[in-house]
Amino acid sequence: MNIPNKITLSRICLIPIFIILMSVPFNWGSWDIGDAELPVSHFVAALLFIVASATDWIDGHYARKYNLVSNLGKFLDPLADKLLVASALILLVELGMAPAWVVILIISRELAVTGLRLVAAGEGIVLAAGSMGKLKTASQMVAVAALLLHNFPFSYIGFPFAAIMLYVALFFTVLSGYDYFVKNWHVMRDSK
Repeated sequence: MNIPNKITLSRICLIPIFIILMSVPFNWGSWDIGDAELPVSHFVAALLFIVASATDWIDGHYARKYNLVSNLGKFLDPLADKLLVASALILLVELGMAPAWVVILIISRELAVTGLRLVAAGEGIVLAAGSMGKLKTASQMVAVAALLLHNFPFSYIGFPFAAIMLYVALFFTVLSGYDYFVKNWHVMRDSK
C-alpha cells in the first residue's frame, strides 16, 4: 500500500476519536465566544476534524506529485471524506447545530454517488472525483469546521458564517451530484 493510501486510512482511523470527543460529555470546561459557549472537547474535536480534512489535500497532492494515483486511492479517498463529513453532520444534528433536512440531502447525495461508483466498479470502471466534487468536499469541510467551532470567531460579531457555509455546501453538494450523474449516466445506461 502506498503512502497516499496510508494517509487516507489514517483519516478514516481519526473518525472514531472525533466521534468520542463530540459524544462523550467530557468535563473539560468551555470558552465564552460571543453569544455561545464552545466546549473544550468540541474545540479539540474541531481541530481533529480540520487535521483529518487537511489529509485529504495532502494525500491527493502526494499521489499526483509522485504518480502514485491508484484505483484503491480513487475508491478510499472519497469514502474517507464521506465518512468523516457524514459522521460530523449527524453529530451536529444530534446537538441541534445543523438542520436535519440539510444533512439528509447531503448524505443522500453521497449515497447516490457511491451507488453509481459501485455500479461502475461492477463494470470494471473506476470513477474518480471531479473538480466539482472537490469543491463540494471543501465547502462541506469548511462548513462542518465552522459549525464545530460554534461559528468562532464570527460569533463575536454576530455574523452567521457557519450557517451560510452549510447552505453553500448544500448548494455545491446538489450541483456536484447532478454534474456527476450527468457526466457518468452512461454507466447506468450501459450496465448489464
